[in-house]
Amino acid sequence: MQLSFARSLLFLPASNARAVEKARGLMCDMVILDLEDAVPDAQKDAARDAAVAATQMGYPEKLMGIRINMVGTPWHGVDMMAVKASAADYVVVPKVEKASQVHDVRSVCEKPVIAMIESALGLLAARDIAAQSGTAALFIGVNDLRKDLGIPSGTDRQGLSLALQTVVLAARASGKAVFDGVYNRLDDPDGLAAECREGRNFGFDGKTLIHPGQVEIANGIYGPDAVAIADAHRLIDAATGGAERFEGAMIEAMHVDAARALIARAEALRA
Repeated sequence: MQLSFARSLLFLPASNARAVEKARGLMCDMVILDLEDAVPDAQKDAARDAAVAATQMGYPEKLMGIRINMVGTPWHGVDMMAVKASAADYVVVPKVEKASQVHDVRSVCEKPVIAMIESALGLLAARDIAAQSGTAALFIGVNDLRKDLGIPSGTDRQGLSLALQTVVLAARASGKAVFDGVYNRLDDPDGLAAECREGRNFGFDGKTLIHPGQVEIANGIYGPDAVAIADAHRLIDAATGGAERFEGAMIEAMHVDAARALIARAEALRA
């Protein structure tokens, strides 16, 4: 699957063998085996070995990533070497704050980098980070970003709106995929759905998740629905070139291109 088509990207603690195995049967588009925040220090080494082994076994029809520990920690270097030896498709790097971090990790891991923007410095450098040839996508880490910006936890995302759009703009300027941050309230499906709709309206390609129960909602909202696909087919069939009227609206070549892209994504997700 093409990374930009991913709707649901599920973080799993690599130290949790049951969760790692269960994920093989889930409908998420990407599995991210986490070596960082979700893993206690005493379990870092075992989690690293487990993550590499899990990628070797594979996740059918899913993209695979490993999130390493951030630069400056005792595990950063050995994590990178483990990712290099793994079958992961991507390395996810937390708290990226300058473009050189992408270059350094890419050079060691020899995997495309998904850079997490989680701080004020990361936001200000997001354009350069996205422009790096080794960058495959950006994630926005809303929890750490709230803390760094002084935005109270538990509030809505109004105070994060500039940050959210900045990360989308940075990714799009370099033609890279971009994914929204996690939703913490596990027993609030309506809240998750609202945040997925908001993220899609901001321009995100999909949603990072922290629980299997969140996958279906993200897939439904970020995936093309039947009505949109039917509309896209009608628009393409009706278009004859140049600006013209279609079902009460003006369309031109850009609308035809968007319709074709939506159909291509739908077909890829069905494959």
